[in-house]
Amino acid sequence: MSLILALDTSTDACSVALNVNGALTSLFEVAAKSHTQRLLPMVDEILQAKGYGLADLDAIAFGRGPGSFTGLRICAGIVQGLAFGANLPVIPVSTLEAMALGFYRANPKIEFPLLATLDARMNEVYRGLFERDGELVRSLSAEEVVSPDVLAGSDNVAQLNGNFIGIGPGWHYPALQALTVNNRQLDVYPHAENMALIAAKLFAEGRVLPALDAQPVYLRDSVSWQKRQRIRNPNDSFI
Repeated sequence: MSLILALDTSTDACSVALNVNGALTSLFEVAAKSHTQRLLPMVDEILQAKGYGLADLDAIAFGRGPGSFTGLRICAGIVQGLAFGANLPVIPVSTLEAMALGFYRANPKIEFPLLATLDARMNEVYRGLFERDGELVRSLSAEEVVSPDVLAGSDNVAQLNGNFIGIGPGWHYPALQALTVNNRQLDVYPHAENMALIAAKLFAEGRVLPALDAQPVYLRDSVSWQKRQRIRNPNDSFI
């Protein structure tokens, strides 16, 4: 049994969830470029609604990536501060794994593997391959950032022979649209509620970290990020 708070700002969406021994409460809103202003008020709102304070928590989980570099840094920084101040451990959770779990929860009869993607911009996608594992999911391959063409021609995709479902906004690229798959659903995003479920299992297994070890997982190196920052349009959204 555990009481876990989960936070995510890895995309334009901002979400917070509370897992109280398996009972979930969550808040979700699209808050592009407003994560810093919205995340802490959402944390206060969800804790107050359930009558808890930070001192009551067992751990704080967060979307560690991949995703928006800016969003990941914001979330990790806030989680570090909250967890350090309350002497709590942290639990990093894959955003792609959370997407896969969310899809399976919404579609309980589907058993096909899921190829989850987020648009990494610069003509690349973040990708992870998952399958259902009881009430959670299991990763079938390492997460990575690749071009849509490379992903479309990968061994993973060839071995699945179309018997999988593509989820997430990265599937908008033509090279992926051209693939024969069982189905596609582009409007699947990371959600703190699914992270809170994954985090409960990790907490039970003792897979927690000290607060100051709350670090993002970018998958893409900082050189590529700096290049993208120079060329991005200031009106672009976070991802």
